[in-house]
Amino acid sequence: MNAGHSFDMWTTAGVIFDLTGAIAVASLALWLWPRRDRFAGAGTAVCVALFVTAGWCVATAAAATAEAPFFASFAESARNLAWLVVIYRLFASDGRHSSLAPIRPVIFALGFVELLHLGMTLAVARLMIAAGLANVGFEIDVMLRLLVTIGGLVLVHNLYAGAPREMRPALRWPAVGLAVLWSFDLNLYTIAYLGRTWPGEIVALRGIAALVLVACLTIAASRNRDELRLKPSRAVTFQTFSLLVIGAYLVAMVVVAQWLSYAGGDFARLIEMAFLTLASAIALVVLPSRRVRNWLKVILAKHFFQHRYDYREEWLRFTRTIGKNDDETLPLGERVVQSVADITDSPGGLLLTPDDGGDLTLASRWNWADIAVPASAYPLSGLSVFEQVSYIADLDDLREGSVPADFDVVAPEWLLQEKRAWALVPLVHYERLVGMVVLARPPVARKFDWEDFDLLRVIGQQLASYLAENASQEALAESSHFEDFHRRIAFVMHDIKNLASQFSLLARNAELHADKAEFRADMLVTLRNSSDKLNALLARLSRYGTGAVDRLESVRAADVAQAAIGRFNGNPQIVLAETQDLAITANRHSLEQVLVHLIQNGIDASQPEAPVFLTLSADGLNARFEVIDSGTGMSAEFVRNRLFKPFVSTKSGGFGIGAFEARELVKGMKGRLDVESREGLGSRFIVRIPLAAATEMYLNSTYKDQKVA
Repeated sequence: MNAGHSFDMWTTAGVIFDLTGAIAVASLALWLWPRRDRFAGAGTAVCVALFVTAGWCVATAAAATAEAPFFASFAESARNLAWLVVIYRLFASDGRHSSLAPIRPVIFALGFVELLHLGMTLAVARLMIAAGLANVGFEIDVMLRLLVTIGGLVLVHNLYAGAPREMRPALRWPAVGLAVLWSFDLNLYTIAYLGRTWPGEIVALRGIAALVLVACLTIAASRNRDELRLKPSRAVTFQTFSLLVIGAYLVAMVVVAQWLSYAGGDFARLIEMAFLTLASAIALVVLPSRRVRNWLKVILAKHFFQHRYDYREEWLRFTRTIGKNDDETLPLGERVVQSVADITDSPGGLLLTPDDGGDLTLASRWNWADIAVPASAYPLSGLSVFEQVSYIADLDDLREGSVPADFDVVAPEWLLQEKRAWALVPLVHYERLVGMVVLARPPVARKFDWEDFDLLRVIGQQLASYLAENASQEALAESSHFEDFHRRIAFVMHDIKNLASQFSLLARNAELHADKAEFRADMLVTLRNSSDKLNALLARLSRYGTGAVDRLESVRAADVAQAAIGRFNGNPQIVLAETQDLAITANRHSLEQVLVHLIQNGIDASQPEAPVFLTLSADGLNARFEVIDSGTGMSAEFVRNRLFKPFVSTKSGGFGIGAFEARELVKGMKGRLDVESREGLGSRFIVRIPLAAATEMYLNSTYKDQKVA
């Protein structure tokens, strides 16, 4: 089957590789003979096969330098037969040769094909045949080689894949060596068949396959073979598999194009080019697809690795995501969502955190801007199962009603209706729920298994500790701000004390010099300057009280609303749109201070001609005050993270405690302050204060309970 025998570069390289392989194979056979028990019952067969393989390498080198194709073909047939015997003996080493009845017929069939090939080679060498028949004989020769090669690879696969787990370490390296040897032959004969000629450049490299076989069998016979086990990372496995898929696709495309060129007749070239163009376009669309990549990752993790996750890589990625701190770093809430979404390949997610009442509200979102989340995203009544057992909820199971009866999980309707919502991951810190991550559905959705649950629970606990630590740091920072505020107030008190001292001195001097014109002139200047200083201080401090409610009593809510509007001296911009005659339990001065602050905020945020509405109505057991403006509005992030934070002010010279103090005053009156706002549309502040009748009912009930006790 040689195309020629001139000593070119490839011929020389082939002879060198073949002779090197022969020396290596023969050396291994001699070294292994006294140690053949390391291959159990197959040791003798392995040594014999190695000697035969060494002879094949020598015959191949000789065929490259002389007209002796018969000897090379005979040696290759003998090599294949010897290794088929080895495979049978390896099957016998764990008793599978008796339980796998098809093994023996397959081996005998392959042996028969080799003998048939050998007979055909002998006939071709002895007889003079025409050129046309020679081409047919070449194709038959290659086809018979392909049959044996493919059959050998199938046997090697079954040898390793069907072995018991405890037997696989002993079979791993022999299987790899034989797979490399026959895989090289498979490529060689495939190219020879498609090209209708013998590829001399590839033939020159056959000795390398023998060297790989020697290396694998040496590892298999060594004492420390388990330490040499190949453990590719998931990234390497995925990239290698991707290359194999692309390579298989290209080979298939070339084969089909070649077939079309043979079968296409007069339009062969046109059909071939059209097919190649269509196949390339499909490849450009499908192969870069994220869905395809995720599907490949799922398949590889399922079939190539014992565990779904590479925990070292996952933990390093989690640490990089949550611990990153630079100018481009996302806020902590978004990093929390991203770190969980990266594990499950989710494209986005939400972070829900408890509000003052215990309900979960939206705190952050990552890559999921178009989902509408209600103000109360998850009610407190449905959170106990997440807090007690760190239950990770698959929303598809909730939609199908297939949640185990032990877990009483009731998801809000907006989550069930949102088909992109996929899973709920609780963040639990010391048996307290500090947040929940809602994951968006990944491109390739799958059911969670025990590995997902374990990893997500660990990550959730770690993220919960980060959130709790961040909350503690914010509380410390807030406390520090209060200390700074107290120091600032100390300076203000010092200025007021100086003014009081000036007034006292002025009063004493007035008793002695009030009749003097010069004194009266100085006194007026002093009074004017002191008055200006006091007015400046009052202008900055009049809107901020102590934050404490002295005494609660029954007051008329309408009177408080009228008094708050009266503080603005008949400003036509303020409109009392609705009022009801309601008796409430509150502190009149504190409630008036709250309403004045909210109305003033509405005026500051609105255009001079835009009205600010104040309404008063009944809302169950509460009186409901609403201050509505159509001003600039506030973003959800500002309302959530900054509006009620002390010392955060958007006004020049402001103390930044107005909204904070207003909410604290409302809380002190057993009420609640809520806000709804949209940028560019305006804001609505809602103050709920208990009705006097509701307070009386509560007190009577408490008194009866205490009396019974």
